[in-house]
Amino acid sequence: MPIVVATIRTKPGELETALDVFRSHAPAVHQEEGCLLYAVHAGEDRVVVVENWADQAALDAHSRGAALAEIANGVSGLLAAPMDVAVLDAVPMGDPGKSTL
Repeated sequence: MPIVVATIRTKPGELETALDVFRSHAPAVHQEEGCLLYAVHAGEDRVVVVENWADQAALDAHSRGAALAEIANGVSGLLAAPMDVAVLDAVPMGDPGKSTL
């Protein structure tokens, strides 16, 4: 199950505008086949999205989908730096219930 962690650094004062873009499109992402988790977090001038997909095919479909294209288009003018997107595999350790998504 691929896990994605995307970090979006916004220009000063643009965080709420960026969050509005995610608010508008998150429901569509949640409906995509294979979406197990699509959670948006925010801090000072930063949005971090944590995603969990059922398999690589589901992530590939999301990557080609309209919702992601609309999100990318909506935040493109708000970025202070290029998006940092990491696709990761879980590395279970310790308590299995607390060490993986």
